[in-house]
Amino acid sequence: MIEPQFSDLLSVIERYARYDYVTPVPGLKVGRTDLPTQVAHSMYQPSFGLVARGIKELMVGEVPFRYAAGESLLCAADVPVTSRIVEASPSAPYLAIHLDFDPSLVAELLREQPGPRPTAPDIKVAGKYALDQDLIDPLVRLLLLIDRPYDMPVMAPLIVKEIAWRLLHSEHGPMLSQLAFANGHAARIGRTTAWIRDNYASALAIPDLAARANMSVPSFHRHFKAVTSMTPVQFQKRVRLQEARRGLSGASMISAVAYDVGYESISQFNRDYRRLFNLTPSEDAAMLRATLPSGSRVGDATKHVPTSLTRASHLN
Repeated sequence: MIEPQFSDLLSVIERYARYDYVTPVPGLKVGRTDLPTQVAHSMYQPSFGLVARGIKELMVGEVPFRYAAGESLLCAADVPVTSRIVEASPSAPYLAIHLDFDPSLVAELLREQPGPRPTAPDIKVAGKYALDQDLIDPLVRLLLLIDRPYDMPVMAPLIVKEIAWRLLHSEHGPMLSQLAFANGHAARIGRTTAWIRDNYASALAIPDLAARANMSVPSFHRHFKAVTSMTPVQFQKRVRLQEARRGLSGASMISAVAYDVGYESISQFNRDYRRLFNLTPSEDAAMLRATLPSGSRVGDATKHVPTSLTRASHLN
């Protein structure tokens, strides 16, 4: 049997890539972008991504990456990302895939691995490497399930498990294994970033977050900054502003959006929004509406635009 090559994977990705990145396979997104994009802000969750064509530049926390065709990026915690696609055209669109990972799956694989379990690594939570050759075949098979709905419920979990296994035995392995270590620094901080992400409108109580991470307050601050490049307050502010941008089209008043994401001061919301997006909320809403196809809402666009994705995204 002839093993598929990267050109075969590229062909399959191009076949299934959509502008909204949506697929019926759970956790899998496949997307395309025809033109370079403006800077966008998003949150990456634990996930694997691959650029099949084009180039994307991004900052994961404060760590820069230039992410080109044939390169894969792994994130092992919820982290804030600033990104832009710098190489794409209608004749050669930017193409990428993204796959979410469940920490329990990684833990299961490490338990099944023969020999002693590795110790929890204390490393950064994002890393880029050339795509491992052993990943091409399972990625092709996972993508082909898009046209095989009968096989999907049974085969997709098995193929995702195989992909995770291959990643654990690639250069991404040490970083991916962090997901399995409940007491590792990245995993403990990951629990708090996930809580902030899901409760962004709530007031932060740092001692409670530190307790959630099973750390002292000084240790929690130090490790949170090491993982996310932000303080907890800065992290929450980033999530609130990203959620506000997604919600701008759904409210008639900017103040309603600000209050919904947890702001008590409209003037502070306006200042923070402009500092992050370089536009006031009203200017940004107008710009988003101007770029929409007729009949669409801004919220639809901010939900699906490839470079300004929802909090679960990692479309690279």
